[in-house]
Order: sequence, then C-alpha cells, then structure tokens
Amino acid sequence: MSQDDFPTPPSASPVSLESDIRERSVIGDIARRFVRNRLAVLGLTIVSVLVFLAVFADIIAPYRYDDADFKIANELPFVDAAHPLGGDSIGRDYLTRLIYGARTSLLVGLSVPLFAFSIGMLLGASAGYLGGPIDFVVLRLVEIATAIPQLLFALFLLSITGSGVGNVIFVLAITAWIEPTRLIRSQFLSYREREFVTAARGIGASNVRIAITHILPNALAPFLISFTFAIPLAIFAEAGLSFLGIGITEPTASWGKMVGAGIGTSIRVYYHLALFPTLLVALTMLGFSFVGDGLQEAFDPTRTR
Repeated sequence: MSQDDFPTPPSASPVSLESDIRERSVIGDIARRFVRNRLAVLGLTIVSVLVFLAVFADIIAPYRYDDADFKIANELPFVDAAHPLGGDSIGRDYLTRLIYGARTSLLVGLSVPLFAFSIGMLLGASAGYLGGPIDFVVLRLVEIATAIPQLLFALFLLSITGSGVGNVIFVLAITAWIEPTRLIRSQFLSYREREFVTAARGIGASNVRIAITHILPNALAPFLISFTFAIPLAIFAEAGLSFLGIGITEPTASWGKMVGAGIGTSIRVYYHLALFPTLLVALTMLGFSFVGDGLQEAFDPTRTR
C-alpha cells in the first residue's frame, strides 16, 4: 500500500488562519489595554468580590438573613465576636444582612439592564436597519417615553404591581429601555449602508442574518460599555425605591431598605445602620463605573484618560 492510498488531512486555508490570528490579536490588545488601566482592574476586583459574596452568601453569612436575636437589636458595631456589626432594629445580624444585600443588589443590577437592553436591541435594530414606518413608530414611542419622568412612572407601576424583587426588576426594566434603543438604532443606521453589508445583501443574505452576523458584532463594543454603565444605575434605582419603602419587601435584605431603616431610627446613636449599606452601594457603583471606563478605553485606543 502506497502513501497515496492514505487521504491527506484537510489543512486550514491561509485566509481562515489569518482571520483567526487577527481576531485573537484584537481581543488580546483589548485585554492588555484594560489591564493597564489600574482603576479598571480595581473595579473588576471590587465587582468580583461582590459577585463572590452574592453567589456564596448562604455559605459565607454566619446566620440566616431573617434570624432575629432581640438582645442585639440596634446595638453598636463590634458588640461581640458572634455579631461583629451588631444587629438591626429587630435583632437580625447586620453583617449577614449586608452580605445578602449584595445578592439582591447584583440580581437587580444585572437583570434590569439585561431585560432593558433586550427590548432596546429588538426595537433599535428594527428601526435602524429597516427604517421606514417601523423607524417612525419606534421614534414616537421613544419620544413619548422620554416625556414621562422615569421615577414617577416607576412609583406608579409599583403602586399597581406591588413590591418585591421581581416587580422591581420588571418596573425598572420597562423604564430603562429608552437609551439602549437609541444606541442600537444609531449603530445600525451607521452600519447598514457599509460595503460589507451591501455585499452580504447582494449575495442574498437575509435581513436577520445581516443584522446578527454582520452589523451586531461591529456594534458590540459601545453596546457592552453602555450595558456596564447601566448596572450601577439599576442598583442605585433599586436602592432609592427600597429607601422609599416601595422596593424590596421584608424579610429580603436590601442595602437601600437598610439605609431607609437606619435613617428612620436614631441615626446619631445607631449611625452604622445607615452608614455601612450606604458605603457598600457607593463602592458597588464605583466598581462598575471603573470597569465601564476601562472597557471604554480598551475598545477605543484613541481615548486618553
């Protein structure tokens, strides 16, 4: 049997290899620019710690979030080793409540932009790529929604739907789709007449295929950056609604609700009840803001700090 009888294994074409190398090089350059930004790395570290606390709160927290010990109610921090941060007004361990509050804040902070950007992706892509009557209708919807104050509309909807994590996510999502819609529409408008889109349309590619495989990857960078900045805004909105008493319901832990409860008590004596959750909300927003700034600089090398 000769060597010619064995099939020759297919080899990758030079074009595909060059494209793969170029793609990996672009991703590597983005990662290197992100790592060089120290504030971005600090923000990523903060976010990673908060995500770890949120995911493993059941293991890390020393108690259940709804266990009450009336002997430590409203005690100052560092009362003993078992309750280093004391307790809230009804004796629930405050360190435990802070840890579980990270889960609530991140759940809302990630879910709200996910749903809002899904709505914005559908409306913005349809309006920007198809244009015509669809673009007209979407723009009118955006103008109407912009004229309505988002906070007042959220308060109105929560008064109808009631409080709770699911309702808060739903209400904030349907009041936060305006900016994603504008962003995606502008991106699709700028790319729909490019040469590669025209070429794909010329060979018979469908509108859905062109939008998903040709335009969306090019619009992904500003989309990802805007998504990152939307996370702290959602966390702050949830904290504000919970502070007003219409957000997260008991006994679920929420930093915003803890701030409201702490201010409602004698803040000059039990200052820690409002101080610690306020600092954690600020730290969380700062971490995600640093990550967003880092991504913006990494995707745009011409941007200077």
